[in-house]
Amino acid sequence: MAHDRPTITAPPSRPSEQQPSPPTGTGPVIGRALQILGAFNADHAHLSLSDLARRARLPVSTVHRMLGELLAWGALERDAQGRYRVGLRLWEVGSLAPRSQGIRELALPHLHDLSSLTRENVQLAVRDGSEVVLVERIGADGAVPTLTRVGGRLAITATGAGLVLLAHAPAMVQDQALTQPIHRHTPFTLTDDGQLRRVLAQIRVGGYAVSDRQLSAATLSVAAPITRADGEVEAAVSVVVRHGTAHVGPLADLVRSAGRAISRAIHTSAF
Repeated sequence: MAHDRPTITAPPSRPSEQQPSPPTGTGPVIGRALQILGAFNADHAHLSLSDLARRARLPVSTVHRMLGELLAWGALERDAQGRYRVGLRLWEVGSLAPRSQGIRELALPHLHDLSSLTRENVQLAVRDGSEVVLVERIGADGAVPTLTRVGGRLAITATGAGLVLLAHAPAMVQDQALTQPIHRHTPFTLTDDGQLRRVLAQIRVGGYAVSDRQLSAATLSVAAPITRADGEVEAAVSVVVRHGTAHVGPLADLVRSAGRAISRAIHTSAF
């Protein structure tokens, strides 16, 4: 007489043995979109499809598929040659960033005053990690040409504004900026860790920074900190002049005065 074989039931899986849920795709899609947007910079403001794919490190087919939505939303636009560029709507959203917009609005009258007094380039910058972002620039007729633009990133160890912001940054940020290789923009660019640390200490004592031909052999910049009500440095204001045309002392006095005025505006605002 044949006996029925017992039914063997597999034990329930332990939580650690359960298969993960399939990804929704939201993260990777956003990541790819950011890679596409990140392909643009000041030197690559207009890109063809193939150049965009190459700079974003994505397949052409993937970039082509995503461009429709980026164009429809306004993040990107196409120029008359069919190349892609950053769209106006993306700029509108970016301009709402409180660290740039709030400080810029409060600082702008004082930047204009400083520009009128010096007849030179005046700049406002904030720190983003170990980099510096320029949020406003006022140029004067006849002033020395600069390598900067609003929205551009500056070398934190080679610019007056960058040195001010680095001098007042947390130790971890300073270590990150000073231990990595520093690009030598000119023969005058400071690249030695120890020398830069001594410069940062002098900035904290003196209340201003000087970058003498470090970024460009034709320019000298003098910068001062802008503080929040709690004393933390929020931004930096700087004047950029042609090397050899002005004395540092009077410029430092004017820049520090502008920094204090902007600081007071921040302290009394809701920003």
